[in-house]
Amino acid sequence: MFSSSRRRAAALVAVVVLVGAGAAAVAYGLGAHQASNNTQAVAPAVTSAPPVPTTTRTANTSGPTSIAEIAKNVSPGVVEVDVTTSGSGSSQVPFGGGGSGGTSEAEGTGFVVDTAGHIVTNEHVIQGATSITVTFDDDSTYKATLVGKDESTDLAVLKVNAPASVLHPLTFGDSSTVGVGDGVVAIGDPYQLDDTVTSGIVSAVGREITSPNNMPIENAIQTDAAINHGNSGGPLLNLDGKVIGVTAQIQSQGGGNEGIGFAIPSNTVSMITNELISNGVAKHALLGVKVATIPASLASTIGDAAGVAVTQVESGTGAGKAGLKASTGTTTIAGVQYPTGGDVITSVDGTAVTTAQQLRAIIDTHQPGDVVKLVVVQAGQSRTVSATLGTRPATS
Repeated sequence: MFSSSRRRAAALVAVVVLVGAGAAAVAYGLGAHQASNNTQAVAPAVTSAPPVPTTTRTANTSGPTSIAEIAKNVSPGVVEVDVTTSGSGSSQVPFGGGGSGGTSEAEGTGFVVDTAGHIVTNEHVIQGATSITVTFDDDSTYKATLVGKDESTDLAVLKVNAPASVLHPLTFGDSSTVGVGDGVVAIGDPYQLDDTVTSGIVSAVGREITSPNNMPIENAIQTDAAINHGNSGGPLLNLDGKVIGVTAQIQSQGGGNEGIGFAIPSNTVSMITNELISNGVAKHALLGVKVATIPASLASTIGDAAGVAVTQVESGTGAGKAGLKASTGTTTIAGVQYPTGGDVITSVDGTAVTTAQQLRAIIDTHQPGDVVKLVVVQAGQSRTVSATLGTRPATS
């Protein structure tokens, strides 16, 4: 079940500061490249797609399985991802693994999603790769090709030409049903220690983390299961052995596990994986606004409605064509500036929105070209507008 012979260089580290984190707290990507501070930017969304068709070795209809059973069933579908990059990236290898001849090496984790040989991992694991190899549980190694990657969700899909005997696809669970306190299991290759299994609980849901291109990833799952450098791209599983997330970041004072890890939710992973397999790229919807939250507790003091205030409207976007108006002033309360004088979005398609994060999460369910109905309030007057979502330009 668990091989002990494959060992690779430790994964590179990406450092990002989390929104709302303390001054000394840092979130580390568990693979390879630096991302910068997250801001409330133009509201993004991942496109919808049907779930990735997979066969499963982990289906369980009789209730939760033991961690040992999950490890036994799932481990054959978890792989080690070894990456060689050009010398230009060697300065970002703080944990060693630098190679000779102007190259450097890094390691991450991935998992099989279908019998065609597609493998999911983090985008930051393979960023800048000149070659990628994948090692399976039985120590067999194959060259991998990059099918597609998406920086905005920190996901990538690889493909290997491997026999069916080594391809054991994992099954996606529904991340929207994950709750605080649920048991979870993580499997990966931290610090060159392949097939490492750790367990814990879901510490929180609905977190926002930062992608390699500084876009927010919504609905991330927080867990206290031990994950470290090299776990990047590995599965976070529920107690039915289904993938509910892809481990991607930790928050830490010193760079090691401190019980605060984050996984990209499986519903996002499934959608983006399908996009990448089908098209090689993932398209993201664009509303075309910058926004800020107006808390209900302060709305009357600010003199505005509670909801999501529009602070900037991009010309030519769906928001611009729908006539949304940006704020014209600010009010400062307890040292925090709140926008005033513009539109405040209070609902989307009949669903109330109270925070900027919630607005982005709702937009995340749409595709470019979708029409959304927004209820907006300005100067106490409410109106409903329709906005056609555009496509966010690719960023790097």
